[in-house]
Amino acid sequence: MSFGKNLQYLRQLSKNMTQEALADKLNVSRQTVSKWEMDTANPEMDKALEICKIFNCSLDNLFREEMDKRSDAYSDLRVEEVKGFRYVEYTVISREPEADAIGRMYKCAEENGIKEPRVIGWDFPNLSQEQVNVFNMHGYTAALILPEGVTPNGYEIKQQPDHKYAIIHIDRPFENPFVKIPGAYHTINDYMRTNGLANACDGAIPCFETDGENMDVYIACK
Repeated sequence: MSFGKNLQYLRQLSKNMTQEALADKLNVSRQTVSKWEMDTANPEMDKALEICKIFNCSLDNLFREEMDKRSDAYSDLRVEEVKGFRYVEYTVISREPEADAIGRMYKCAEENGIKEPRVIGWDFPNLSQEQVNVFNMHGYTAALILPEGVTPNGYEIKQQPDHKYAIIHIDRPFENPFVKIPGAYHTINDYMRTNGLANACDGAIPCFETDGENMDVYIACK
């Protein structure tokens, strides 16, 4: 791990704060911040604690973790008000549920004449320990966002209210999904903490991913 790389990472998450801006907050020179980021010097304890306060992190985060797990695949970190939408959903519990759940939603779209379907998805958490530990199963819910006037038969129509989300874009997530997708969640959670955003638990879908060649991850925040 590198303190200097961690500090650069935190600045970038904090609306690309410049070295000069951070130096002003800490009452040090820009050159001092530059030396920290090149790992040619470390801050005194009082400055390290101030850095933790500025970026809402711990000393362990700064000095003992490899915080920057991002890659060039991640971009467009942002906070956005997502307009409310109607949707139907389908959950599959199996060893590989994603393709079945997503496929069911695309079939629903085709049956209802939806030309350019928008499908999102999220992990389904309500599994027994036996399903997880003995049968190696997990759950996945896919949802089809409904255009105005479309009401598929045989599904419960649900409503997502307007809500604020923190969002990150991932290029080509399925080239290395077990690294890129968890890394994106790690990065967006760092982004939320650094910018004082908390997870929301108020009836909105707490987090979801858009499906396709590229992916956006959304986490509800307040």
